[in-house]
Amino acid sequence: MSKTVLIALGGNAISPKNTAGTIKDQFSHTRESLKGIMHFVNRDYKIGITHGNGPQVGDELRRNEVASNEIPQLPLGILVANTQGAIGYMIQQSLQNALHQQNIEREVVSFISQVRVDADDLALKSPAKYIGRRYPANEAEKFQKELGWKMKEQEPDEWRRVVPSPIPKYLFNGLSIKNLIDFGTIVIASGGGGIPCFFDNEGNLEGVDGVIDKDMSAALLGRILKAEELFIITDVNNIFINFKQQSEKPLIQTTVSEIKKCLAEGHFKRGTMEPKIRAALNFLKYHGEKVVITSINCIEGAIEGTQGTTIRND
Repeated sequence: MSKTVLIALGGNAISPKNTAGTIKDQFSHTRESLKGIMHFVNRDYKIGITHGNGPQVGDELRRNEVASNEIPQLPLGILVANTQGAIGYMIQQSLQNALHQQNIEREVVSFISQVRVDADDLALKSPAKYIGRRYPANEAEKFQKELGWKMKEQEPDEWRRVVPSPIPKYLFNGLSIKNLIDFGTIVIASGGGGIPCFFDNEGNLEGVDGVIDKDMSAALLGRILKAEELFIITDVNNIFINFKQQSEKPLIQTTVSEIKKCLAEGHFKRGTMEPKIRAALNFLKYHGEKVVITSINCIEGAIEGTQGTTIRND
């Protein structure tokens, strides 16, 4: 096999914004997304997949609250584990079907991944990770008052719940994941950024209530795999400077130094594109050769370098 690629699917690839988000819908979007992944299979890549869970874990948290009078609520860390298993299952089955249709014999497995974070990470006290559905300002205000939600405006008049998002420090079972991928198995791991955990005073693992940014975990997993390429799949075809302004300009081929300059100038919004850019820089700092940020529909062109945004070292 040729190079190793880590593909980071956004939660919106499975449950796009402003859709119903039923399981039937999510399976449909997942199967559509996996058509893009087959471009890597057909080019004989070794493949790791990770995914976001923002829309899904937000819905799980809401279900928790709605049923709280009858069923004990589950902590956020457990809900991350639940969505990791459910989304992994959808991706795994969809990819197995796509491989079967092309008579390709490659196994697909899903890992329930734990990620170590610092118990005193300041992010645990400052919620910033968007999860769940989008609400207009009047509904957001109602949820904040009645349910005590922390909410922020992600886009004009689109408010979402925010939860703590600690920085990933260490991915457990990384060697096992690498061995499987090197063997040719397609592995889905560190879904939803991984389940955040920390070591207590006795050296035992304990869960943390938070949702790790999946792109930062992807950069960490990419280092463990010694992947040459990281593809971050999101809901825009490429990144822009001066986004949604008259002077908007797409970036197709760019470098680390140019991206750092754009980051310092404030071109990338916190909570949306900024984490992806920081993850890209982190990945390229080590063994990474290139990072591509693009949408599902542009994957084939992005592999060839004609679509999406490709970032390389200077």
